[in-house]
Amino acid sequence: MKTHLAAFSVNGALALIAALTLFPLFWMFSASLMPAGTSSVYPPPLWPTHPTLENYHELFSHAGMGRRFLNSLGIASAATLLSLLFNVSAGYAFAKLKFAGSQSIQKILVGALVIPAQVAMLPLFLILKTIGLVNTLPGVLVPWLAGVFSIFLVRQHVATVPDELLEAARLEGAGEAAIYLRVVLPMLRPILVTLAVFTFLGAWNDFLWPLIVLNEGKLYTLPVALASLSREHVQDSELMMAGAVLTVLPVLLLFLLLQRYYLRGMMTGAVKG
Repeated sequence: MKTHLAAFSVNGALALIAALTLFPLFWMFSASLMPAGTSSVYPPPLWPTHPTLENYHELFSHAGMGRRFLNSLGIASAATLLSLLFNVSAGYAFAKLKFAGSQSIQKILVGALVIPAQVAMLPLFLILKTIGLVNTLPGVLVPWLAGVFSIFLVRQHVATVPDELLEAARLEGAGEAAIYLRVVLPMLRPILVTLAVFTFLGAWNDFLWPLIVLNEGKLYTLPVALASLSREHVQDSELMMAGAVLTVLPVLLLFLLLQRYYLRGMMTGAVKG
């Protein structure tokens, strides 16, 4: 009896916490379906009496959010693919390949982890300005091409791959490229998904760097465009909620679709770390 009571209490507490956590998301979606001015009354309604998609129509037809949505989607997708390409290759090289200066480079990279990302923004901006990538979408991608945390996240998992397995593949005549593609990468699938989710979420939600690099409205990403829109429609809460839904929904769906692999990758890191 005590066991059932304890389980009921724990599950009830967890359900309450989940409800409190999800309630702001629910109200955000609900407010996005309300006519203008409806959510400002007191007490605010939990659900619109007459739901409408007018706010979403306004976003895409007049506010130009469709173009900004595609900008964010393109940048986040490209950042994810390029991050996987460079970071996974670098992590594999540091873990399994012997080359001059490997240990020294790793120590320098570990030291770079303590430097705030904001400190590097000014020199990076000046470099991009010199090569003509300011106010371009490729310029927004540059910080995502390689990351010290991502490299070492991959390195720690590659280090758990037995050297004997790689040596056996070499004895069978496999080249380094074949070993990397056919032996190592399939064993890293959970951590690859974890890294992809991290990168996509980070690039999608990034606000400060696109704000610094871009100065042309048609190139804005969704978070920057939404902040700009809020200054013009500061009293239009329903329109802002529609923009927030547009920003949150894709990454929420991505996480729900990939959560099984993501959690497996996190658990693998916890067990092997």
